[in-house]
Amino acid sequence: MSNLPPDDAGELDWLLFRQDDVISRRQALRLMSESQLRHVVFAGRWSLPFRGIYVAHNGPMTGEQRRWIGSLAAGSGRPAPLAGATALQTYGLRGYESGVVHVYVPARLRPRNLPGFVIVHRTTQLARTDLQIGPPPRTSACRAVIDAAQWSATDDRARAIIAAAVQQRLVDGGGMMRALARMTRVRRRCLITTTINDAAGGCESIAEQDFLRLCRRGGLPMPNRQSATVDSSGRRRYRDAHFEEWSVHVEIDGGHHTEVRQWWLDMRRQNDMGIAGDRVLRFPAWAIRHDADRVLSQVRAALVAAGWQP
Repeated sequence: MSNLPPDDAGELDWLLFRQDDVISRRQALRLMSESQLRHVVFAGRWSLPFRGIYVAHNGPMTGEQRRWIGSLAAGSGRPAPLAGATALQTYGLRGYESGVVHVYVPARLRPRNLPGFVIVHRTTQLARTDLQIGPPPRTSACRAVIDAAQWSATDDRARAIIAAAVQQRLVDGGGMMRALARMTRVRRRCLITTTINDAAGGCESIAEQDFLRLCRRGGLPMPNRQSATVDSSGRRRYRDAHFEEWSVHVEIDGGHHTEVRQWWLDMRRQNDMGIAGDRVLRFPAWAIRHDADRVLSQVRAALVAAGWQP
């Protein structure tokens, strides 16, 4: 965002401040004459990255400015709300950055000749509750998660985005379910609903969700997820999956578990559980997906050995 304008700044300066130095022709001509607009462009003070959209400098564009360009271009010079993964970027979602800009417009509009990085979604289902005025204008975080999931290229990416948004504390399960209930047509509704429930219940990674699905498929009892325990040093630890009645723990190792320090911390935690008489099984995340039958067999064997009767 540009520097805060001085106290005596005019409306143009404040508009540029709010919109990260991006302005549409429609907006500019409310505040300056056409000759003034031509002058700042010809003088090189403003650039014209897309027809009818100006940036009040001639340097490289930022991600925020690309989003404003997409918003104003899709809205024919008026700001249209950012949506999906683009809106989530403005809320701070990490790990899913993209140069694509998703924007919502009313279904009656058919924007044409847009920048190549803009994807427009036409809708009649955008409740006031699901909008944030901005700047920039955007859907709520909960609505953005659902849209990002239903627009994802794959089911795995859809589930990963929901898990990441919960893990990064951008949304909660109740808010997402309320947003989902306001939408009558949603692609992947069943998958999204299940993933929200899993993520809100403590499955904060895609591998943990995969393990939960594996338990359902194999007819196993459902474990507690991310349950807390206190280790021998008095520190609070969280277990990926805990079959509490049978004292069976399942730990799912991601890539960070290959680091020596993390590996030793995990060993200490496993040792604490073993000292207490619990059974601990550990699986790499890839095995949950690519060697699922063996994982299921070992978990079932541990539960049976601990007294579970299928």
